[in-house]
Amino acid sequence: MLGCLATTGYFAHHAVHGRHGFEARLKLIERSSMLNFELASLEAVRSRLARDVAMLTQEPPARDMTEEVARDALGFAYPSERLYRR
Repeated sequence: MLGCLATTGYFAHHAVHGRHGFEARLKLIERSSMLNFELASLEAVRSRLARDVAMLTQEPPARDMTEEVARDALGFAYPSERLYRR
């Protein structure tokens, strides 16, 4: 009787705390949700970059895309524009 109880306790402990137990499963589910969120954000960045590349590879490049790159990356502005610093 005592042997059966000890064996049942052993297996119950490993079912909860073991390498493939319930706690490990919960950690995997949590990590999966975090990775799904990261994947969604990376897909959004990828689609934006693909759009930018498509606009830059036109012959000649789109005027609005060229202006956007000049403003954001190079800091250019028209002489008639007023610039405000934050």
